[in-house]
Amino acid sequence: MTTHAPASTSARSLAVLGSTGSIGVQTLEVAARHPDRLSVVALAAGRSLEPLAVQCETWRPRWVALEHAADPASARSRLQAAAPGAEVRVGPGSAAWLAAAAPATDVVNAVVGAAGLGTSLAVLERGAHLALANKETLVVGAPLVAAARARTGGRLTPIDSEHSAAMQCLLGRSPAEVHRMTLTASGGPLLRHPDWRRATREEVLAHPVWAMGARITTDSATLVNKGLEILEAHALFDLAWDQVDAVLHPQALLHAMVSFRDGSLIAQAAHADMRLPIQLALSWPERWSGSVSPVGPESLAGLMLEPIAAGRFPAFDTVLAAGRAGGTAPCVVNAADEVAVAAFLDGALPLGELPDVLARVLGAHDVGPVESFEHLLAVDAWARREAQAVVQRS
Repeated sequence: MTTHAPASTSARSLAVLGSTGSIGVQTLEVAARHPDRLSVVALAAGRSLEPLAVQCETWRPRWVALEHAADPASARSRLQAAAPGAEVRVGPGSAAWLAAAAPATDVVNAVVGAAGLGTSLAVLERGAHLALANKETLVVGAPLVAAARARTGGRLTPIDSEHSAAMQCLLGRSPAEVHRMTLTASGGPLLRHPDWRRATREEVLAHPVWAMGARITTDSATLVNKGLEILEAHALFDLAWDQVDAVLHPQALLHAMVSFRDGSLIAQAAHADMRLPIQLALSWPERWSGSVSPVGPESLAGLMLEPIAAGRFPAFDTVLAAGRAGGTAPCVVNAADEVAVAAFLDGALPLGELPDVLARVLGAHDVGPVESFEHLLAVDAWARREAQAVVQRS
């Protein structure tokens, strides 16, 4: 077992929420590469007790959180032994507690699902820098995020490869100078499938480019993920709906393009490796030494770009409709998608019926303004119940 030496006193303090997941693990790889710049002081995980304990033994954080444990007392003892002297919290709400309690200057939020919104708000409320890998923070809670940032001045930097690319293309330019921002979508594992509605679980999870969790890989197959990213971009960069779109790009070398009102177009290209956007979120606007190899010009030969035809990905269309409706609609469609994807992965729902679940739940909802975090929790709970009922009737 390797224990990392203490970082230099000038290093920024780093908290990693969702530390045992793919983004969390790669964040720690970035931190290990730059010990003079980043000092890991806090780790939080969902259910993965033993992987979290091993991380604690390696990094010796001062704050540790685990959201769910079969035996909370035993889990707490294991984590206290792995990180002597650390403050340890086990149980629901632990990640949000850590986000608020640990005085880290930089917080990577890689919590999966709508639960990540509460942790993001906790980070922003204390004015810290939020490096965001949780889609739902902006999809569901954009008005609350904007209000928190206005109160405290908390900074938000995206980790998504597409939004990181868009940030690099924009370089702080005003939305008024943007003609169109275009995100790219690989098309997922079913882009050339003869009948995607009948695709199996195994086919859906065999993503040709990215190694990701089951939900996001399924969302990539239906393009729900790309729809959610367009909603994020709308909120993150303060763009109008007609200023953001997406195209299919199977090679996944170009991640975003921005065309400006003067006719110029700037694109960002990089190999499909999440360590680059993770590192850039923590270093921006500085660029640290390379986390991935650069793209050679010859790699750009023969790239394919094609439009996303209306109706080809019906769940994508529903997500965009929810974004344009605004208010509580994105919360509803996101919650419905979480339920529908879980049902598909459990074998309780054919993939072809997943878009119908989203459309029916959204159609049954009376859209209203976002009033508070508690209001969103109630809307989320309603949408999950409604989606479960639709799945059971399917």
